[in-house]
Amino acid sequence: MRGIRRAARFGISWARGRAPVQKVRRTIDGEEAPLLVDVYFPRACSGSAQGVPASAGAEAASSRLPGWIVLHGITRPGPAHPSLVRFAGALASTGAVVMIPEIPAWRALELAPERTAPAVRACLRALRTGGEREERRVGVVGFSFGGPQALACSREGEGCERLSGAVSWGGYADLERTLRFQFTGRHEWGGRRHRGRPDPYGRWIVGANLLTETRKFADADDVARSLHTLAATAGDRGAPSWDPCYDPTKRTLRQEVAPSRRDLFDLFAPPSERHPPDDEAEEVVRLLSAAASRRPLLDARPHLAEVRIPVRLLHARDDRLIPFTESLRIADALPAGTDARSSVTGLFTHSGQSRGSHVLRNVAETLQFGWAVRGVLGLV
Repeated sequence: MRGIRRAARFGISWARGRAPVQKVRRTIDGEEAPLLVDVYFPRACSGSAQGVPASAGAEAASSRLPGWIVLHGITRPGPAHPSLVRFAGALASTGAVVMIPEIPAWRALELAPERTAPAVRACLRALRTGGEREERRVGVVGFSFGGPQALACSREGEGCERLSGAVSWGGYADLERTLRFQFTGRHEWGGRRHRGRPDPYGRWIVGANLLTETRKFADADDVARSLHTLAATAGDRGAPSWDPCYDPTKRTLRQEVAPSRRDLFDLFAPPSERHPPDDEAEEVVRLLSAAASRRPLLDARPHLAEVRIPVRLLHARDDRLIPFTESLRIADALPAGTDARSSVTGLFTHSGQSRGSHVLRNVAETLQFGWAVRGVLGLV
């Protein structure tokens, strides 16, 4: 019954878009530099003693509660992303302390998986209880790019072995397949093919980071810079990346690219009413995937086989950035016998963004998602 009550509190807080929690910003000791974190406490933990700040009282009272470390994705808002704030509040409302570290490289739109484990280790130290009291149970949640990183950081040797469980929401396993989807909308699982219209943001990010690391496009730094500016503009503006509102920005950035490379820019960022040709996209996908394979941790599959803690996987069926079939691949890549459960839901878009009133209308989907949430909360 306790698990059902906690899942219900999460669902109610999520649906309302507000939760009975308190949020504070702290600086904790990082391994190379101080680390900014947003911490969410259940409001019931707020201090009431005279002269004791509410945040200090909340931290003291919350020392007995389980903890969650939540990783944001490659996004300009970082911990302040509206969907992430909503999720963190709903998670804290279940009776947990939620800590979201700000990873500056990810906010700068850098594909830097090596930043994951140091941030998680710092948060684990900060969440550790003092004295002789038993240490609290702590889980980690990763969204989008942070999904497979949340799982991989639990590997032996990363210093995060004390994690009680890991959750990936909207994550990927196979970067080449994910890239192919981001250009063409094509993906498959178990012999069944799917196709949809992809969110171009993903290919902008990958192009900005990896294009100049390919042999063929090593001199295309102007294209990479323009793609980075375009992705940053989308992150700051907040409108969906496929929206026609970005077409004027694309035209301006295209003029800053050498004429001989404008066709390459168009492959990544055509006008909103056009799609990249499949045959031209395929070559770029292969080149980018080869470049990614030379970067440790970007290809998640080898590291997923080393995960030794319970895993929960959630994915939106209509995800336009990373297809739901990638979470199925994560599950398939985990060691045999892993306590792993996956759930594909029609209630949300990428990384837990709600589809509005549809959440309330589709009773079957809501019940299924509630059961998945119960399994997540049970990790800690």
